[in-house]
Amino acid sequence: MAARAKSSARGAKNGVKSGAKNGLKNGGESKAAATETKLSHIDQRGEAHMVDVSAKPQTERVAVAEGRIIMRPETLDMVIAGNALKGDVLGAARLAGIMAAKRTHSLIPLCHPLPITKVVIDINPEHALPGFEVQATVKVTGQTGVEMEALTAVSVALLTIYDMVKAVERGMHIEGIRLLEKSGGRSGHYRAEK
Repeated sequence: MAARAKSSARGAKNGVKSGAKNGLKNGGESKAAATETKLSHIDQRGEAHMVDVSAKPQTERVAVAEGRIIMRPETLDMVIAGNALKGDVLGAARLAGIMAAKRTHSLIPLCHPLPITKVVIDINPEHALPGFEVQATVKVTGQTGVEMEALTAVSVALLTIYDMVKAVERGMHIEGIRLLEKSGGRSGHYRAEK
């Protein structure tokens, strides 16, 4: 019994290494599925490292992320009307999102610096929230994806809206930041469920 527990603990420590090695495991899980569950930024010793992408082909990669900021209806109306105390809230948030996408590698330690070819930040008022929905689309032709760049762009755009409006309302909150879609690369196309 003790030997079995030791063996089980060793298996858990090694993650899916043996599952990926043996192909089909755990009720027909494929080799590809087992490999996908491995943390790519953690090596066999459990240490964080930057993934080596030098052997990957350069492909066109696109990622789309979204998030929203919730505020009082009167705060939303004030921003839409352009009467916020710090000026052009949405213009500043758009620029901040673009800059954040370009600087993601300096914020997230294991991200690669990428030659981003396109960043689009869409900010739309939603009276039903009330607040703003922000969506970032980031594009690159490279050896690794731009999911982190899209997520960072959305996060910083939302934080910029908060910063510029906080003098009027400190109770705003940011929520729902997530990857909506990605394409390109070995893992193929991904689209989030609604």
